[in-house]
Amino acid sequence: MEKVQALGGPDLLCLDLKLPDTHGVSGVREMRAQFPNVPIVVLSASPAVDFEELSLDAGADVYLEKSSGASHLTQALRALITNDSETSDSRLPVGEKLSRRQRELLQLLDRGLSNRELADHMEISEHTVKVHLWRLFRRIGVKNRSQAVHWARSRGMI
Repeated sequence: MEKVQALGGPDLLCLDLKLPDTHGVSGVREMRAQFPNVPIVVLSASPAVDFEELSLDAGADVYLEKSSGASHLTQALRALITNDSETSDSRLPVGEKLSRRQRELLQLLDRGLSNRELADHMEISEHTVKVHLWRLFRRIGVKNRSQAVHWARSRGMI
């Protein structure tokens, strides 16, 4: 914590579930407690079916499999840390400004598309879809797809 105090907090945390000083998702819980507003990515060799839900429940924002390939991982991580405020809708209050991609995502969510279908339509990986969803939900203060669609409808966006 001395380094954090001296240098400032992290912009992004990437964790592996198999670190020597943690057991499973305990590291995720610990980091979430210390850095409640920092995106946490679990980057694991374990298949998502084994640990994704546990990781997300523990406080991770995204679960990425190492086997996804460098381009998919890079794309997903870049989406988490990219600042898209310069492409946001200036008519909305500061907390509700959305990028072009986020507005597109809301429209696609309204059509009920799965993550796979979103990925195909947007020409990105499913991991990157999850990152975009996380960023959208965080930006507008909702927890799931239904709430996001309701939020957008109540503002006349879809």
